Amino acid sequence: MKFTHDVIVIGGGAAGLTAAGGCALFGLDVALIEGRKMGGECLNDGCVPSKALITAAKRAAEARDSERYGVTLAAPKVDWSGVKRHIREVIAAIEPHDSEERFEEMGCEVIRDWARVTGPQSVEVAGRTLTAPRIVIATGSKPAVPPIDGVDEVPYLTNENIFDIEELPDHLVIVGGGVIGMEMAQAFRRLGSAVTVVEPGELMGRDDRESVAIVRETMESEGVRFVKGLASAVKGSTGAVELTVGDETIAGSHLLIATGRLANCRGFGLEDIGVEMGKGGIITDQRRRTSVKGIYAIGDCRDGPRLTHVSGYEGSNVALEITLGVPTKVDYTALPWCTYTEPEVAQIGLTETEAREKHGDAIRVVTESFHDNERALTEGNDKGQVKVMFKGKKVVGASLVGKNVGELLLPFSQTITGKSSTFALGSAIIAYPTRSEITKATAFQAWEPTVFGPIPKKWAGFLASLRRRLG
Repeated sequence: MKFTHDVIVIGGGAAGLTAAGGCALFGLDVALIEGRKMGGECLNDGCVPSKALITAAKRAAEARDSERYGVTLAAPKVDWSGVKRHIREVIAAIEPHDSEERFEEMGCEVIRDWARVTGPQSVEVAGRTLTAPRIVIATGSKPAVPPIDGVDEVPYLTNENIFDIEELPDHLVIVGGGVIGMEMAQAFRRLGSAVTVVEPGELMGRDDRESVAIVRETMESEGVRFVKGLASAVKGSTGAVELTVGDETIAGSHLLIATGRLANCRGFGLEDIGVEMGKGGIITDQRRRTSVKGIYAIGDCRDGPRLTHVSGYEGSNVALEITLGVPTKVDYTALPWCTYTEPEVAQIGLTETEAREKHGDAIRVVTESFHDNERALTEGNDKGQVKVMFKGKKVVGASLVGKNVGELLLPFSQTITGKSSTFALGSAIIAYPTRSEITKATAFQAWEPTVFGPIPKKWAGFLASLRRRLG
């Protein structure tokens, strides 16, 4: 069979761009297909705009809290149109990295249209039939909307349109206390909106409970209201919605649905050619191969963790496998994530609960507070802690909460994967004063009983005695 390409990649988000670019840089003939916007969810309505919004909100919060440092600033005046302009400018600055032109320069044929997979080696797009021995599905995910009575009749928001609203909400009602819900709740509260978060289960359910409690306390002190319960009905129109939660009716100006994401894997013809799917998306093995030979699924569209850095990781793996024939299994032993509230919540490896369930009494938990970190004290922001789970001297997980703790994950990644050691981290020379000193302190505690144990003490005593005798 004569193929039109070496590989066809469907989806121009983090996963698809990494896979397509990697294959093209190795000299393969790549077709990259994107039916919406280049850059996918992360660039256009996910990570990038949300973090830009959070930054604007942080500036407002800093101005309100300035007097404690002896420097008085004027109270913040929030211009929503200016905040939106900041978001657009950030997206525009990053867009060239994900642009059609850049990937054409790499050697990809970029096709801007919707694709349909018609066979294990064939795709129809823009009136053409493309063929390749390998097809990569990277179609991402979309917001999950819960079955709330009346939700289809009200103008609700998701992460796909909240950054485009014309005015700052008077009262933003958020259904969902996960990452998106919590980040948006704090950001809009700091910008001046009243905010109510409705969550039937645990806030940020996959994170360490002590860490989440610190974030909740902070957000409540800033005026965010939390309601525990299941939203059963909603009614209203633009600028006025009413959400029923148990016996309570919550009236707000805007409704944000933030109850997770669904794999965007149907409607591309995959079901018709036998690609197996589950509730969480396309089913794959550890090499991200689907049930149909020659077809891979990476990123949010497959059943598995949905994070931008995971998508890029899987895109790199698949590119290596396709180009060099190197089998590359995913390894999430040291999977990190971070929620960009203030304080931030970061996790890598196992939480304390997971570690105890897996290893029982073999787990030792070490906790260091930022109350004892000199950099945190000088900044007047010592809220939070670092909790590390050890099995022996090996780190199996770390839970962090505090200012910019996402920046402290790298050394834990190195130790969990065995690319470094707790001894190396605990004995490292770290600039003073920095928040990263706390990672050194936790790592050293794994070795403290050994370093200052009976045998070293006995040896030190022998040397001291010897020196005294010898003068």
